[in-house]
Amino acid sequence: MSIKEKKKASGFKMWTLIWGLGLAGQICWNMENQWFNTFVYAKISGDVNIVTWMVIVSALVTTISTFVFGTWSDRLGKRKIFVSCGYIIWGFTTILFGLTEYARNSGIGALIALSGALVVATDAIMSFFGSMAYDSGYSVWLNDHTNAGNGGQVGAALAVLPILSTVIGTVVGGMLINIGNPTVGTAHYDPSQDNYQLLFWTMGLFVILVGFASLFFMKDHPDVKSHKNGTFMQQLISVFQLETLNRNPHLKEMLLACTVNCVFFIPFNFYFTHLGNWLIYDIGLTTGDMGLVEGIALLLAALVTIPFAKVINSGKIPQVCFASVLLNSVGLFGISKFITGPDSINTANLFSFSNLHLFAFVFLVGVGYVLISQAATIWVKMLFPEENRGALEGVKVIFFTLIPMFFGTLIGNFIIKHTPQPVPVYDVYGHLIDVPQENLFGIAGVMVLLTLVPLYFGGKEYRKRVG
Repeated sequence: MSIKEKKKASGFKMWTLIWGLGLAGQICWNMENQWFNTFVYAKISGDVNIVTWMVIVSALVTTISTFVFGTWSDRLGKRKIFVSCGYIIWGFTTILFGLTEYARNSGIGALIALSGALVVATDAIMSFFGSMAYDSGYSVWLNDHTNAGNGGQVGAALAVLPILSTVIGTVVGGMLINIGNPTVGTAHYDPSQDNYQLLFWTMGLFVILVGFASLFFMKDHPDVKSHKNGTFMQQLISVFQLETLNRNPHLKEMLLACTVNCVFFIPFNFYFTHLGNWLIYDIGLTTGDMGLVEGIALLLAALVTIPFAKVINSGKIPQVCFASVLLNSVGLFGISKFITGPDSINTANLFSFSNLHLFAFVFLVGVGYVLISQAATIWVKMLFPEENRGALEGVKVIFFTLIPMFFGTLIGNFIIKHTPQPVPVYDVYGHLIDVPQENLFGIAGVMVLLTLVPLYFGGKEYRKRVG
């Protein structure tokens, strides 16, 4: 085999790993973001407080895991072991989460009382190892292989992967969940009879297989070396020291870029978290139709990212972020104003022309989300110094995950709890369900526009650096 052929084969193998590992991880994250919340409402309780605690604890655990394993990977100079082991354990814990359904249906008083806490605990365990696999492992490994020549392509992959995962996870997930539910297609659809076990077992086994495959086909970047700075704890803490941060010549720009993403994703973490339950319990769609609405709209949104790889490579990341904010906000305002209950949607025929506005607004929301993910992620990653990439991934997680999920979820909880429900909805246990209302999306649209403030200042720093 010639040198050219070897490079081509190596490139194909790397991109197969990028897409394979990325897709498996993102589908699993999507399932946590999308289906865990509907699972709680359908199988445990319609109390939004359980969802809120689940998201907050998950965010805290994810952040801790990223810092611990990120620092560990920097000290070892290895990423593969964290990816492979993390994915395998991640898959098993995904299956474990689904088994909490049987605690609620056990008929044992103590297990019933603890079912909400078990959901929060198992989700935290899954998030811990998921972060080890994806944030501290895969994401840093990918950063090791990112350079100026492929930054746009990597950024496009990082943006498209969440969208493809959402498409696959929502469409296929919705179909799997509806299998065996005798009320699907009737006038009295009952979400409590959905088949979540099939979804969790399918996804869990898939992630386990991907983890085993990475053991044989994945390699660490040859230029990544071990970086040790004192003891493990000293190196972990050093990330937060000003002296360490100041070594980064682009610290101000990095923090502003992180803030752009942070402000944008605070409202994302309350409108997207509750989008599925809003479509099911307020609008009246089945789980499968809800998956199709999100999946089709976001698939079209993903196609928009293709030409933007070149735009990002040409030095126009702030402009892409600006367009993202405006499109996302328009979509959210449209949902809040024009989709105001079951009467505004043809639930009997999802693909009726009268439902075009629903798909259009979700599409605009998705375009904004995917473009800023594409641009802001690569913006931040390109500013990480090589010797602290693993640990700085933890700093990124603070801005990308912890703060948005913590504050976004609390805001969403407050809005839902303090918004009157026109028609009370009860679960199979007779408990009132906290059904999200349209005002959630209008408030989110206003908050998304606040992203323009850090974007203005971050854009100035960006232009100073790239010219």
